[in-house]
Amino acid sequence: MIPFDFIYCRPDSMKEAADEYNKLQAEGKTAVYYAGGSETITMCRAGSIRPDAVIDIKNIPECAMLTIDGQTLHIGAACTLNQIKGSKAFPLLGLACGRIADHTNQCRITLGGNLCGTIIYRETSLPLMLSDADVTLYGPEGLRTAPFQSVFQGRMQLKPGEFVVQVHVPGWALHARCAHIKRTANEKIDYPLINVTAIWKDDLLRAAFTGICSHPFRSQEIEAVLNDRTVPCDMRAEKAAGLLPEPAYGDVEGSGEYRSFVLKNSLRALLEDSENGEI
Repeated sequence: MIPFDFIYCRPDSMKEAADEYNKLQAEGKTAVYYAGGSETITMCRAGSIRPDAVIDIKNIPECAMLTIDGQTLHIGAACTLNQIKGSKAFPLLGLACGRIADHTNQCRITLGGNLCGTIIYRETSLPLMLSDADVTLYGPEGLRTAPFQSVFQGRMQLKPGEFVVQVHVPGWALHARCAHIKRTANEKIDYPLINVTAIWKDDLLRAAFTGICSHPFRSQEIEAVLNDRTVPCDMRAEKAAGLLPEPAYGDVEGSGEYRSFVLKNSLRALLEDSENGEI
């Protein structure tokens, strides 16, 4: 599958994984952590990366966990999109997982792989940004847990040798009113032109976005505009679309201008549906 020789490691514990990483680094070898592996394999085939070693975390019990403890949902980094969707434990994340790739690839792509991969959309990050989730990481300095938003800033900001172990979603988000809007250029499972993911807490809308910019983001400034019910929905959508953290992203799928147009229409529809009781 990978067209060159490499060292394959499959540790049984978090410590064993980090120790193996340190050992390889000390030997001057490059190592990558491997959960689902679909992106790693593709990049190795294309010659984009050529690691000396692959450390497979799927055999680590904490990374494979998907349980509710008290009011908190714990999802291991090695859980596949299909597992998360099928659990129905967090409907908003399930919607996101169900719109990434096709069913076959949903059985391969993992939460950790989607969050840490190089594909810019990282769609599973949006529900986690909105739900006050925490993330547990393990690396050479041991175990640490932090708010997801402090570690994810467009992409995961990991220390050298760290890997994602689990994310933890608080109970309020598991049953909250939510919406997931994904617009694509062609097929339902294509990369997003725009993805607007929303959840309501205390009757206030929270929203996170990907596709419209070069990285996923959440903006409290945009949320303040969207929650101002003294302003008509179309005007709020127009103003919110003008508050992006960077110019709208353009590629072969769609120009920045077209993405902005789609975003405005999607936000207007989201607000109207919400206020008409359709969400």
